[in-house]
Order: sequence, then C-alpha cells, then structure tokens
Amino acid sequence: MSQSAAVLPVLAEVIRSGFVEGRHHGSLVLLAADGSVQLALGRPDAPVFPRSTAKPFQAVATLRAGLPIEGELLALAASSHSAEPFHREAVREILRRAGLTEEALRTPADLPLDQVEAEALLGSGGQRSPIMMDCSGKHAGWLAACVANGWDTGSYLDPAHPIQQLAREALAESTGESAAHLGVDGCGAPLLSVSLTGLARAYRALVLAEPGTPQRRVADAMRAHPEYVAGTRRADTWLMRAVPGALSKMGAEAVQVVALADGRALAFKIDDGAERARGPVLAEALQRLGVRHEVLDRIGTAPLHGGGAVVGEVRAAF
Repeated sequence: MSQSAAVLPVLAEVIRSGFVEGRHHGSLVLLAADGSVQLALGRPDAPVFPRSTAKPFQAVATLRAGLPIEGELLALAASSHSAEPFHREAVREILRRAGLTEEALRTPADLPLDQVEAEALLGSGGQRSPIMMDCSGKHAGWLAACVANGWDTGSYLDPAHPIQQLAREALAESTGESAAHLGVDGCGAPLLSVSLTGLARAYRALVLAEPGTPQRRVADAMRAHPEYVAGTRRADTWLMRAVPGALSKMGAEAVQVVALADGRALAFKIDDGAERARGPVLAEALQRLGVRHEVLDRIGTAPLHGGGAVVGEVRAAF
C-alpha cells in the first residue's frame, strides 16, 4: 500500500512566480561506497513496485537462459526505449535472429515514450503498435530466450513461465529480498515489489559484479550503449554518457535508481508518480553522493511556464 503523503517528506517543491504552488512527497535512500546507508528519507525500506528499474535483472534472466546476446542488443533488453528508429530496428533484429517477427510481441500497442518520436509518428500517419511500446526490447529478449530453450512463446508473461521464474530469482538474489506483492506491469509482465534500499543495493551489486558474470555483462552493456537503454533525449542517457561508470535507470511512477562505479548508489520514488519532480530530485541526490558535473544542471532543470515564458521551476526540497 502506498504511504500517505502526509507521513512522507517533501522531496520537491513547485514554485510559480515565487509562490509554492505544490509539493511532491516521497522516499529516498543514498548508499555510501561501502554499501552503508548515507541518507534515508521517508520509508525506503517499505515495498514499492520497481517498475522498469527491474529491467536489468530481467535481462540477467535472459542471459541465464542461455541467449547469446551482447552489446547494443543486450542494452536494449534492459531498456525503456524511446522508439527511435534505431530502437525499433534493434527489436526486430533480436526477433529476427530467433526466427520471429514483431507479431510475437505481447506488449500493448502504444505510442513512443519520447514525445518527439510520438509526434513524428502521428504526423506521418503512423499508429500505436506493440513495437513502439518502451518495453518491447525486454519482451524481444525474453521471446528469443524462449526459442533458444524450446519454451512456449505464447505464455512467456505467465508468472509460472521459466523465463519469469529466472527473472524473479535474479531480482531476489540482487536485492536480498522476497517479493511482498505480485502485480502486473504496464507492459503485461509480472511485477514484484521490493524496497528502495534493496534496489539501491541491487544496482550496486550490478556495477561491482565480477567481469563476465551475467550481472556485470548487463551493467557493462547498458553503460556502453546508454542510447539503447533510454534514448537520445533522455536523462538516463545523458548521465551515463557524462559520468564514467554510472548505471542509471528510470521506472514509471517516478522511480529512479543509479549506481556509481565505486558502489555509491541511490534510489527514490516520488509518491504521486510525478515525472516533473524526477530530474530535480535526481540531480540533488547525485550531488549529495558527491557527483560534480555540469550534466546535473541539464538533468535537474524543470521550468514552469506562463504565457510562453519561464515563470518558475520544480526544485528539490531536501
């Protein structure tokens, strides 16, 4: 159950014309390089749905299923992509290698996550489709793993399916937690609750894993090809390009997790799911971890407009 905003701290304020117009509450945890808790706000040990921040571990499952996937395609298997042309072609390539087409995808028909791509699609007369959905890379990887093992492809989203069992094991192993709640994600995949502290420790484990392990292969692919994890106009990409060794992944409902190369890590969730608060909170959290880079200004800027002019901003408040 979501914690009441009344008992969670304010992580971001909405300032319009010098007036505090609104507030976004949430929970946040920062881990020091040794894995100890540096800062905890709200209820970071309470269960939340990790949404797409679980994707690296779902990609670990794909590797553990024996699928020979690397580089950009492995990064895409852990992505919430923007449906830019190179994303769509990569999804088709994963499926093609498995002898499948995009008709095998069970992602719901959707518009691109990226607004520029969505407007371009609609402007050209295009329509919603399963491949445009930001989770289609993950689904393509799962389908290819099913083909490689002779598993049924029609039921790959069933929680009892072998690929979903591998995904559940990978998440539990990395977080050190058993799921308190089972749900259904926006793409139709099984969704397992974990704590923000568990997520931060799980991402820390990804970047510190031994080279060659499935966990490290996923982390390395994501960091080497961040455009395939997100898109050319996305904060996860900007951060991973700017800060060497950073691993960054967003999730729906304003969940965010980042691990740095030395093991420092953060995880937070804006309680009301407000995307406009994500950037300012992320930039402030990274500064609290000691990151100093101009990319934080780009990530953390969230202007408010009035009459076509900037009249305020969403800013971190912790």
